[in-house]
Amino acid sequence: MRGRKTQWALPLFLIALTFLSTFYVGASRVLGRPPASFDEILTGWVFSVPLMAILLAHEFGHFFAGMYHRVDVSPPYFIPVPFFLLGTLGAVIQIRQRIRSRNALLDIGAAGPLCGMVVAVPVVIYGLATSPVQPLPETEYFIEGRSVLYLAILHGLKGTIAAGYDVSLSPTALAGWAGLLVTMINLLPFGQLDGGHIAYALMGPRQNRVSKLVMRILPFVAVLIGLAYGVPSYLEGVRGDRLMYDVAAGMHWLVWAGVLWFLTRATGPGHPPTEDTELTPGRRMIGWFTLSLFVLLFMPSWIRVQ
Repeated sequence: MRGRKTQWALPLFLIALTFLSTFYVGASRVLGRPPASFDEILTGWVFSVPLMAILLAHEFGHFFAGMYHRVDVSPPYFIPVPFFLLGTLGAVIQIRQRIRSRNALLDIGAAGPLCGMVVAVPVVIYGLATSPVQPLPETEYFIEGRSVLYLAILHGLKGTIAAGYDVSLSPTALAGWAGLLVTMINLLPFGQLDGGHIAYALMGPRQNRVSKLVMRILPFVAVLIGLAYGVPSYLEGVRGDRLMYDVAAGMHWLVWAGVLWFLTRATGPGHPPTEDTELTPGRRMIGWFTLSLFVLLFMPSWIRVQ
């Protein structure tokens, strides 16, 4: 019992710090400036609570699936960053023993994204429903990445938005959007990301070849997205910083490729093997469904300046 309490001391402390960090960032968005008192920090709950609900659902989905299969997994370790756009860099869970069963691997890998989506989608719907449509500002502004699912929800709630106008995200809508972004990133079928776990459960060692292919493709994805935004702008006569912003629209994928490269240096190039067992038919369907969410959530540019 003493060891279990000690195991939870740091994770709970980091969760508390991350709540404080996201409250601070949320209050800054609500007030339009950094909060100057504790009462002002509390106004950030409209961002912090939905965002943390999504992230906690995701991480504890992994954790409880691991417990169900008697796999030694750590509690989630959240990373608070009060000066970052979201107030956190998410969380990590350490799997401290090899997952032997492909069924267990799929359950643990898929539980996080699915549990997170159960919370994220209602948050996005409510957030966008309560976000006003306003004229675009004359100064530079940020445009959030928009996936097929996000655009479908936005169109269903707001209809066709007239030229020169756009939805101005409320703090709650931003939290829901962030949940979709985090889920998309984790569903990339690479290494020991959630998508990598799921894909390995479905395909076995062949997934290691898929991971290598993903690593080679991501820089090209970054370049193609930059061209897709930059070339039309150039042909329209856009120059200077505005053109550079468009050309750099896919840079997030290049940065993420670099992060994944460093991860492979720490964890090894291949996914840890499992025993040669068969997935149950139901789990196979869940696995492919979960991986397919990546297509619905894919954002060519995560966030860009306009």
